[in-house]
Amino acid sequence: MTISTATKKKLAALAVVLLILCIDQWLKVWVKTTLCPGESIRLADWAYIAFVENKGMAFGMQFIGTLMLATFRLVAVGLLAWMLWRITSTNRVKWGFVLLLSMVMAGAMGNIIDNMFYGLIFSDSNGLTPATLVPLGHGYGSLMEGRVVDMFYFPIISTEWPQWVPIVGGDHFTFFSPIFNFADAAITTGGALLVICYYKTLNQLLTRKKTDID
Repeated sequence: MTISTATKKKLAALAVVLLILCIDQWLKVWVKTTLCPGESIRLADWAYIAFVENKGMAFGMQFIGTLMLATFRLVAVGLLAWMLWRITSTNRVKWGFVLLLSMVMAGAMGNIIDNMFYGLIFSDSNGLTPATLVPLGHGYGSLMEGRVVDMFYFPIISTEWPQWVPIVGGDHFTFFSPIFNFADAAITTGGALLVICYYKTLNQLLTRKKTDID
């Protein structure tokens, strides 16, 4: 039995999505049931596992409500899934494009799981004891109101601004300060490489050109 290239691409995309989801959720459950919010594990001077929770924006940013953000993510994942199905049904895009787009979709799905279900299945992290798994519906929130778990903190540079620097002189400076999770990393890495390596393909898809896609 010969498997078509289109089928191979669909299976590869599914494998990437499942792998990223498994790693992302394992890390989040381990952190959430091991640490309290604000606790950290030092790996090196510039690398920590630091447990924080947020409403769901990448890298801990919070601009909109959890419910609205979860709904937006569901729509975005639906569009990405539809796009993946369409482009893998032909030979018009390269393998790299398919795999990178799968990374972005998997990352969005990973944070959706937190938003949708963590409030239902975890007790609240009260700062004294780590969260525990509870019977469905007995958690700290309702459907689509769960908090996203972040854990990677890489303060590569931690120093003070020189006193002579205007405005910020003497203030503490940290690079890189955001705390993020594996799903965020998949979204950022996949998205950046898509733009860098497949700008022409993205442009043709977004502008709906009828020419062949490289």
